[in-house]
Amino acid sequence: MTEYLATIGLEVHVQLRTRSKMFCSCAVEFGAEPNTHVCPVCLGLPGALPVMNEEALRLTALAGLMLGCEIGPVCKFDRKNYFYPDMPKNYQISQYDLPFCLGGAVPLHDLSYPKDAQKMIATKDKKIRLVRIHLEEDVAKSFHMETVSGIDFNRAGTPLLEIVSEPDIASPEEAFAYLTVLQQLMIYGGISDADMEKGQMRCDVNVSVRPVGTEKFGTKIELKNLNSISGVRRGLAFEIPRQIEILRAGGTLDQETRRWDDVRGETTLMRIKESAHDYRYFPDPDLLPVRTAPLVAAARARQPELPWEKRARFVADFGVSEYDASVLSDDLEMAAYFETAAKGARKPKNVANWILNDLQSALATASLGIRDCPIRPEGLDELVHLIDSGVINSRQGKEVFAEMFSTGKAAAGIVEEKGLRQVSDAGAIEALADEVLAANPGPVADYKSGKASALNFLKGQLMKLSKGKANPSLAGEILEKKLQ
Repeated sequence: MTEYLATIGLEVHVQLRTRSKMFCSCAVEFGAEPNTHVCPVCLGLPGALPVMNEEALRLTALAGLMLGCEIGPVCKFDRKNYFYPDMPKNYQISQYDLPFCLGGAVPLHDLSYPKDAQKMIATKDKKIRLVRIHLEEDVAKSFHMETVSGIDFNRAGTPLLEIVSEPDIASPEEAFAYLTVLQQLMIYGGISDADMEKGQMRCDVNVSVRPVGTEKFGTKIELKNLNSISGVRRGLAFEIPRQIEILRAGGTLDQETRRWDDVRGETTLMRIKESAHDYRYFPDPDLLPVRTAPLVAAARARQPELPWEKRARFVADFGVSEYDASVLSDDLEMAAYFETAAKGARKPKNVANWILNDLQSALATASLGIRDCPIRPEGLDELVHLIDSGVINSRQGKEVFAEMFSTGKAAAGIVEEKGLRQVSDAGAIEALADEVLAANPGPVADYKSGKASALNFLKGQLMKLSKGKANPSLAGEILEKKLQ
């Protein structure tokens, strides 16, 4: 049976995090009443002239630096002519032959893949090359009802990056990883909130299949209506086998655009593409070319630590594992929380363990993000220090943590308020040990006959007698010594 290779390229549109639109002063606001943030410029009224948003230019330069792109000395804006109701001017201001950024790459890493695929990665540390990044204005948003359609022009004119990849992606899982890393980079740089549910990051997929051993790509098919990173994966997981099945049956594929139906879990035909669109690009006569050097200098001054740099630093500075560093740095706010908590900690690894286990679990149960966490990072450091210094034991630490999370109180205050301070007085623990040994002659005999697990039972009885306050380590040592 002939084996097939999939070839995937992604075109990702990212709305920039600016207060105003690309060529006018209208506010950028998600969820505003339809058609309330509009003006003659973004409505394309005759005689209205565009003025460039300098912050959007700086953010584009920053994206190029973070992705390792080549930024030419000059870029310019062009008119891309087409006739759709979502573009009121009947052309879009975009970039053609002199885009802002060329080349670059998106580096994938293990945790960027879906969890169920992280142990089956075909190519470790793969880099997906980029063709270009160009800056343009977004179009309006269309709404389709049963008998009528409506258009909201609030989105028209919002600054938009188009990030075009080379056809380097070979599977739905690699597409998932690529989008995950790209989204993370946009958030790290403050370039975009990149929320796909709000349309701030959108993706078109080009996919083809070809027999193994052939060089020529197969017929390219475009997928639309992909509204989440997992949706892209699901769409490709359906479309690739669909194309292969047609070819295996002796059929042929047409260049076409298909719509992904996430409810039905299948793609459906939207339109046949017989030839490429002729957009009749020409330089926008109302906008001068842009010299990029000052923008690149400004962007370089605000270039953040990249996610993979942060991961390496967490390993080096705090002694956490590479896996823990990856999880902690995956979310920018979680990374900042950990770093604040771990800076003064004697054992930063223990702080990381509390965040990755207890804190994340508590936040998920309460449906809270780290930004709304009731425990301040300094407070978590205090709790870990109380445990590490022997003031309370780990079981008491769980109790204190739960109280901190529900009330926001400080750990030391809760320990004193509830009388949870651990008993580490050897004399007091010896007295408890004598009482336990006298009350449990059977387990004592078992231990002396070689049954080592009996010690755990006796230790548990001592902890119970002390109401959980005895130092477990010291209790074990004293019991073992008395049993010799």
